[in-house]
Amino acid sequence: MAASPAASSRELPAPGGLCAIHQPNFFPRLTTLAKLFAADYWIVLDDVQFTRRDYQHRARLACLDDPARQQWLTIPTRLPSGRPTLIRDALIDDVDLARRKTVGMLRQHYGSSPHWPALARVLGPVLDAFATGRTATVAEVSTRLLLDLLGWPGRILVSSDLPARPGRSQRLADLAAATGARAYLCGTGGMAYLDPAPFAAQDVAVVPFQPPTAGIWSSGRRLSALWALAALGPQGAAARFHALAAEPRTLLETVAQPWPPLP
Repeated sequence: MAASPAASSRELPAPGGLCAIHQPNFFPRLTTLAKLFAADYWIVLDDVQFTRRDYQHRARLACLDDPARQQWLTIPTRLPSGRPTLIRDALIDDVDLARRKTVGMLRQHYGSSPHWPALARVLGPVLDAFATGRTATVAEVSTRLLLDLLGWPGRILVSSDLPARPGRSQRLADLAAATGARAYLCGTGGMAYLDPAPFAAQDVAVVPFQPPTAGIWSSGRRLSALWALAALGPQGAAARFHALAAEPRTLLETVAQPWPPLP
């Protein structure tokens, strides 16, 4: 398989970009994927505590012809250190069973879509990632491959490779600043608790990401993006993502100070 354009890298991007920071999610929700797509790079938050019954190891699938019919697809996960286990250290419980269940449920829900061949090509590398035995690896790969399918030109970095101080907002601000980000793209959930002071102290603007609530976005905070990709196809979905990605950049120009030109 050719190298992914969104492959993880230890090299920092050129300064001045728009960054998103988010835990690795298994076939992420539509709004989560759209937020990452709108950024120039995604910092995978892998060194915080794993949370059960969250999207780090499960995805809510919807039937292609009836999105109201929904079912969880879960990677059975065990935590070697109990509740304090970090996301990057969580292990898949019964790799073979988890892989078979993933194949079966995705084919059951989306195999009848005319866009299934494109989704199946993404599924292959995700299934290969199960061999690592790590839930976070599978989740990150599933997200990266969906971003690739949409034509995202961005970069992926990993939080455990970057310096950051403790504290919820401080950590995010430090991660954004370490990459030279001009702005941090924050989802609606994050805006409810975020302290802007650590960002302001490092000249990083905070830009809210507020996706629509109608059409395909009406259930985007719950359903995996797989439903929209199967219903619209990669090109149809990409057009919606591109349109949405333009809004944070427009807003950035109104809330951020001009960024000095690169030498």
